Amino acid sequence: MNGNGAPPRVGDATTPSASGTAARTRLERGRGALGPALELVHTGRAPTRAVLTAELGVTRATAGAVAAELEALGLIRVDSRPGGAGGTGGAQGRPSHRLSVAEDGPVALAAQVHSDGFRAALVGLGGRIVATAPGKVTVSADPAQVLGAVVEAGAELLAESGRRCVGAGLAVPSAVAEPDGTALNPLHLAWPAGSPVRAIFAECVKAAGIDGPALTGNDVNLAALAEHRHGAGRSAQHLLCVATGHRGVGGALVLDGRLHSGSSGLALEVGHLTVNPEGRACHCGSRGCLDVEADPLAFLTAAGRSAGPEVSLLQQARDLLRDEPAEPAVRAATEELIDRLGLGLAGLVNILNPDRIILGGLHRELLYADPDRLRAVVADRSLWGRSGGVPILPCTLDHNSLVGAAELAWQPVLDDPLGALA
Repeated sequence: MNGNGAPPRVGDATTPSASGTAARTRLERGRGALGPALELVHTGRAPTRAVLTAELGVTRATAGAVAAELEALGLIRVDSRPGGAGGTGGAQGRPSHRLSVAEDGPVALAAQVHSDGFRAALVGLGGRIVATAPGKVTVSADPAQVLGAVVEAGAELLAESGRRCVGAGLAVPSAVAEPDGTALNPLHLAWPAGSPVRAIFAECVKAAGIDGPALTGNDVNLAALAEHRHGAGRSAQHLLCVATGHRGVGGALVLDGRLHSGSSGLALEVGHLTVNPEGRACHCGSRGCLDVEADPLAFLTAAGRSAGPEVSLLQQARDLLRDEPAEPAVRAATEELIDRLGLGLAGLVNILNPDRIILGGLHRELLYADPDRLRAVVADRSLWGRSGGVPILPCTLDHNSLVGAAELAWQPVLDDPLGALA
């Protein structure tokens, strides 16, 4: 305890100790462990202080000081009450202190833009969506106008919540080139190729008086990141994510916990794998790409249905698959898209050798509709599939691209909690 009865803080240079040298060593070790410790709690891998101690490879005293510092920063909660959930793990069978993210702590502003509108949200640690503000608008060809509306909606959420904001993240349906943050091919938004979306987003965030960094990424990349940390991709070492949202098909690869973005942020443009050489013309100039053979519009077209303006294409496709699965045209369309998707996944398995595949958007619904057919196509067409198969699972997070966008804003805090919140 310090002089006022509070637990010693990792950053408190006056923490008393029998040995000044030992105290300084423990403090420096604790500062270096703050980020890894926060990430362990953030991803649910350290539910107790005993687990945190083991994962960090530090003493119980250091782990306790680290947890106390993170609690003092308003990021986590440490519960020492006996008898609750969280298990044991302390010395001599004593219940270990339980760790959780602070439910009333800071938030990140997350935003997603797609062909049918946008959504803004506040996301806390642990991938918890605190509040959302959907926006069903006509997405204009002016990215500044759209992103201004997105940030305005997010700023209203922040004002209503009264929460501290650590930064902002934006998910867009386009490859985002690094390091300049331009949207290389926002085909389904009608934005100019090479639109400087990161710079525009940052300007809007700054103009709204929102503190922290403003970052941008591809929507499926961010969905994969969120699922790896909080959803169906947990514990995977080589995670492949393929998804179709409102239009088009995207993919992402997470290797050892990090997104594989290639040399300039453009890796895993799986939507432009050819799965039907005689198929539909694609926006990229080729034919039969996954982007136009396995997205919601392709499903509606194959089922002989016309897309209406009332709800999004994704919702129309989901409703049709849910409400009329046995109708012959719908069943035929389902099988056609599963076969196209399976062919594309098999090619990716042969190239990437993932240890898990997760599917999002309409692809998740296709997996639910006929999991055996999809897995059989992948196994039949892939070398590794024949030797035992790759687990193919549905994404489990609602709004995973939004959660992933928030992860961009949270990353500086995870890297250096003291520095980011100073």
